[in-house]
Amino acid sequence: MGITSGAVSMFFSFLQGLLSGAVGPVPYINYLYLIVALVIYFVIVSIVFSIFSYVFGWIERKVMARAQSRHGPTYVGKYGFLQNLADLIKLLAKENIVPDGADRPVFLTVIPALLAVFVLMLYFIPFTQNFVGLDTSVALLIVFMLLSFTPMLVFLAGWTSNNKFGSIAAQRSVLMMLSYEIPLVLVVAAVALLAKGYSFMSVVNAQAANGWFAFLMPIGLVVFFVALLGELDRPPFDLREADSELIAGWLTDVSAPYYGLVLFLDYVRILVGVLLISVLFFGGWLGPSFLPGAVWLAIKVVALTVFIIFLRATTVRMRLDKLLRLGWQYLMPLSVVNLLITFIIYFIVF
Repeated sequence: MGITSGAVSMFFSFLQGLLSGAVGPVPYINYLYLIVALVIYFVIVSIVFSIFSYVFGWIERKVMARAQSRHGPTYVGKYGFLQNLADLIKLLAKENIVPDGADRPVFLTVIPALLAVFVLMLYFIPFTQNFVGLDTSVALLIVFMLLSFTPMLVFLAGWTSNNKFGSIAAQRSVLMMLSYEIPLVLVVAAVALLAKGYSFMSVVNAQAANGWFAFLMPIGLVVFFVALLGELDRPPFDLREADSELIAGWLTDVSAPYYGLVLFLDYVRILVGVLLISVLFFGGWLGPSFLPGAVWLAIKVVALTVFIIFLRATTVRMRLDKLLRLGWQYLMPLSVVNLLITFIIYFIVF
């Protein structure tokens, strides 16, 4: 397990010496060391995804406005850069309304739980070789196990609102997410086969020795990217929310403060998704030595995020039957083909 980087590492060394140097070994020092490390890591990562959410939220609004020949954020701040902050303050200032008949405790905790799940994923996804929250040999399995909780939480958000529209939309969401999770897992199995393990570090090290997996399994990259868009509710697979319709699917009864949290969650999900694609298929922090590894990872994350934003601006929402057909009739067979080809590559190259 590691979270080591410059001043953070020095702080840990100082803390351990302070607690164990003068009076002998202190019981549970390793547990205290781990807790402090994870808290500091959480603060750093929180700053990262907060900046990411704000900046790319503004970029997406500007790109969408330009693509649709309309005004985007303009008046608040230079180029409308402070518009998101104004909107956030407005949302937080409004009353949080819970529908009559809703299961109040569950209804109020589902969306924070969704955010907690995606933040927890960031503990296992490495940013560089020396900056990772929890480096375990099964980190890849843990991340996708956490991702599998999202259909259940989305269903609870719609079902506990005691609204038939929210409940139907929640059922529709589960159908869609399940149809895209299976191809996603099959591609991850192929990645683990080439990496000879379920650790993100082993995935990156395998790419350092044999080249990016994007070139070794291009079919897997396409299937993973499309399926991940479906999992993250990004256009053209945003049918379960459909924010331009008269109702917002499973978010129909979510009022202003929680809706602001959902908008924030949307970009946290994008960050998790592009980090996964970068690490699993594009070598993560690997790149020429004239730039630090963190910079190379940032370049890949920004490029993928901009591509996802342009997809939203240039594609139309899919109909439910076509969306499910794409998952079961095309992505599923392609993921199986990718797995078979990976077996062949594994026996020939490795």
